[in-house]
Amino acid sequence: MGKVLNFGELLLRICPDAAGDWLKKNELPFYVGGAELNVATALALWGIPSAYLTALPSNSLTEQLVGYIQDLNIDTTAIQYTGERVGLYYLHQGKDLKNAGVIYDRSGSSFATLKTGTINWDEVFKDVSWFHLSAICPAVSLAAAEVCEEALKEASARQIRISIDLNYRAKLWKYGKEPIDILPGLVQYCDVVMGNLWAAEKMLGIPVPEGLADADQKDLYLQQAELSSKELIYRFPRCKIVANTFRFDENEIGVKYYSTLFTEDKLTISKQYSAEKIINKVGSGDCYMAGLIYGFYQNRPTAAVIEFATAAAFSKLFVEGDATTVKAEDIIENVSNYEN
Repeated sequence: MGKVLNFGELLLRICPDAAGDWLKKNELPFYVGGAELNVATALALWGIPSAYLTALPSNSLTEQLVGYIQDLNIDTTAIQYTGERVGLYYLHQGKDLKNAGVIYDRSGSSFATLKTGTINWDEVFKDVSWFHLSAICPAVSLAAAEVCEEALKEASARQIRISIDLNYRAKLWKYGKEPIDILPGLVQYCDVVMGNLWAAEKMLGIPVPEGLADADQKDLYLQQAELSSKELIYRFPRCKIVANTFRFDENEIGVKYYSTLFTEDKLTISKQYSAEKIINKVGSGDCYMAGLIYGFYQNRPTAAVIEFATAAAFSKLFVEGDATTVKAEDIIENVSNYEN
């Protein structure tokens, strides 16, 4: 098997405290992240040959960032050096990226200004057997969306396995297009699609019954997961695997988590985990995606794949940074006390 190439924007997450004490202390914590880099980091940690494609300006900050990525055992040879700046976003520690308080500062970044026809795909896809991106990539700019389509066409032409995470970020879609205008044209190239019922509705037009989100009935969610997965595969015949995650806030600081995996006309349901208190919601979905790739890359049974991915995502809720630091052999054991 070749490398898993992850394509997306490297971001710096700036974390001011909610009370504003950072102004008095002159301290502003930050983390290196970005959805696809989080996936690449997990895969490298778990022993899968991992590579990363992004766009960064050519300067001393980039040299430090690339050195940091290389120290994680991630292949950086595909990185494109172009443009003027690194993307940023601001989010209080412990909050979710879907939180209304997230502030993006990504306009005009090196990734947002990538152009089609400028990347040597023969070089980029050399020794690559799996290509991954997320729905955040085409949300950044129309130019980035066009590069995503170009990348998927090139990967498909080389018979590379393709996965996509349908993560929806409402504050990013600001260039005159809605997700439904862009994502179907990208998902048609994908073998593995991960997300949730409501993301598939928003981005692909796969309907969900009104009021389902408020029903809080697991049986209904599981039934809809099977229906939505079948519809997605019907509309996009290349897709053979659909994963849906279910993460619900139990209180201000707690969570309930489980997932489903639909493949070969069968729905597999994971164990359910819950915790009264977690540390950090950022990167949990990325860790789940990495878990799927980790399992299917090694041709593991479906049940083993979903249990590892779900446990990996749940374990990430207790890790402070954007990417997981939990080794593959420790994941299941680390979350066993949270099963319910």
